[in-house]
Amino acid sequence: MNNEHSKTIRFSIGNESERQMKQILATVYEALSEKGYNPIDQIVGYILSEDPTYITNHKNARSLICKLDRDEVMSALLRNYLGL
Repeated sequence: MNNEHSKTIRFSIGNESERQMKQILATVYEALSEKGYNPIDQIVGYILSEDPTYITNHKNARSLICKLDRDEVMSALLRNYLGL
């Protein structure tokens, strides 16, 4: 049997989920910036408290961020920060 065909290919749905998460966070960041907020502080406040009032309604940002699971966001941020 050809060695190339004996390897197992990994499938991960996480890649699409992380792309969607990144897109949502970018939209929220932009909306907060446009409204004059410090986006990092506001997003961190939301992640720590799960209080959606940290996020503006501008550009539907509050509804978008509420679609994300905070634990998944924190996990993705940590993996990215550590380069894993």
